[in-house]
Amino acid sequence: MCGIVGCILKEKKDAAPVLFECIQNLEYRGYDSIGLATYDNRINVKKGKGDIKKVNREQNFKNMSGSYGIAHTRWASTGKPTPENAHPHLDDTNTVAVVHNGTLENHSEIRDELIKEGHEFISTTDTEVIPHMIKKFMDEGLNLEDAVRKCGEKIEGSYAIVAMSKDEPGKLVATRKDSPLIVAFGKEGYFVASDTPAVLDYARDVIRPKEGEIAILTKEGIEIHDENGKEIKKVPQHIDWSPEMAKKEGFDHFMIKEITEQSAAVKNTLGQRANIEKIIKSIGDVKRICFVACGTSYHASITGKYLIESLAGIACDVVIASEFKYTAKTWDEDTLVIFISQSGETFDSRMALKEARKTSKTLAIVNVAGSAMTEEAEYFIQTQAGPEIGVAATKTYLAQLTAIYLFAALMAKDEKLIRELYKVPKYIDEVVNERESIKEISKRYDFAKNAFYLGRGFSYPIALEGALKLKEITYIHAEGYAAGELKHGPLALIDEKVPVIVVIPPGDDYSKTMVNLEEVKARGAIILSVCAKGDKKTAENSKEVIEINAEVGDIIAPLVYAVPLQLISYYVTCDKGYNPDKPRNLAKVITV
Repeated sequence: MCGIVGCILKEKKDAAPVLFECIQNLEYRGYDSIGLATYDNRINVKKGKGDIKKVNREQNFKNMSGSYGIAHTRWASTGKPTPENAHPHLDDTNTVAVVHNGTLENHSEIRDELIKEGHEFISTTDTEVIPHMIKKFMDEGLNLEDAVRKCGEKIEGSYAIVAMSKDEPGKLVATRKDSPLIVAFGKEGYFVASDTPAVLDYARDVIRPKEGEIAILTKEGIEIHDENGKEIKKVPQHIDWSPEMAKKEGFDHFMIKEITEQSAAVKNTLGQRANIEKIIKSIGDVKRICFVACGTSYHASITGKYLIESLAGIACDVVIASEFKYTAKTWDEDTLVIFISQSGETFDSRMALKEARKTSKTLAIVNVAGSAMTEEAEYFIQTQAGPEIGVAATKTYLAQLTAIYLFAALMAKDEKLIRELYKVPKYIDEVVNERESIKEISKRYDFAKNAFYLGRGFSYPIALEGALKLKEITYIHAEGYAAGELKHGPLALIDEKVPVIVVIPPGDDYSKTMVNLEEVKARGAIILSVCAKGDKKTAENSKEVIEINAEVGDIIAPLVYAVPLQLISYYVTCDKGYNPDKPRNLAKVITV
């Protein structure tokens, strides 16, 4: 969940400005502290607590000499956000510097052993044991590469590590286990990072080392070594995302930019039809499907369950990735386990994937080419959303849904639904073009301390996703409910101070949802409904409405009705003075 970058420039010029620009592009992975280390006859380190702009004003990162170095932006997992816990970390002789993404499970035991041997620590973070161990192994006669390799054998948990040592100048050594890492080839030099947006301005040809492999960067190039130190030849993958795709392009925030890009994300993902058809043919018959996911991807999975069961008649479960162990023993050779992850690096999902591979067919739906889950799953579908920087998922959610819809429709041979899917980008653009009116509506709801979202059938996961968006970026307590559950408890919480957002598209569940709408109206709730244009009955029973093209029926509603709910959350967040791209306590990729 932290961002790491390293670079070595071919020409002898300062790397700090390049490192700083790259690490800025990864701030979405963590923003409670930042630090840089460069080498110029000695290791120079500057770091501090706070976001990048704040710490840079204090430290002036660009004014650091040295043609290579490492950088880090942190999302705290072990040790509070403090200047001492900020990366890079050094050993107590300032010989080795390290940046790290992940969580070390046995760091306390290692720290105790090192303290007994005379090592002195200044932080409370798990990462600090790494440079101490590397220095210890180098003192015992190992070179930097072998010391990093031996360190990887000793530590337990997840990690992506980049290390440098003044005893081996001109070299960066990197390795990984259960955390993402890429190396990249550019015109000006060579790069290592935890995610591709970091380096898109400088390098587009990327290799993703496998677990346990060692990447060695010098100004002559990049080498990948196996566990025995033998060089492995790998062909770089060209990333066709432009640098501009990862920048704001004049929008106030990444989130609103990414909301406006959703029609393109859906259209581009629909282009995966041929690939999905091949996957379905190769998978063959299955008796059961199980979705495994977290957060927003979990909500996409619920929609997938409804689609597959209602269209294809195949029994389908949805499991939260962190709870997979309670279901894993029911997976067998007739089960297809589908993993949904934007990054393809989500830790809990990857642990479940490793278990599923032992017994079942596996399919990953991810947004990042070459990510860990694309290599670990038997089959994978890459959604075509491009890089998503905002922490709150928007375009990647709709791209995931699009892939799921295509999969379900092709599995069920439902050509009518497929034709409907190709109309979805137009419907999304119609909603986005009304964002100024939605902005005005949103201003009337920033007072709320609690909110409820209601939906039935395919609209139920829309309600869940709408509530998640509201609470994760506005910090308003919000809950999504299946509308039929109102009388089983939630109705007790409804009063005249509670906004209720009702998702009520035309379709089989419309009449029953209207009954639930009238129930909350009778309790004095402030009702905002998202409904079809021309729906007079809903308008009469709501304080106000957001209208969607009446051609959007209940089955494809999740692909369209989610958009105004995203916009409501975005504008309420802005009204409250918060940054929607950087919600507190959250990070984009959960790799621990």
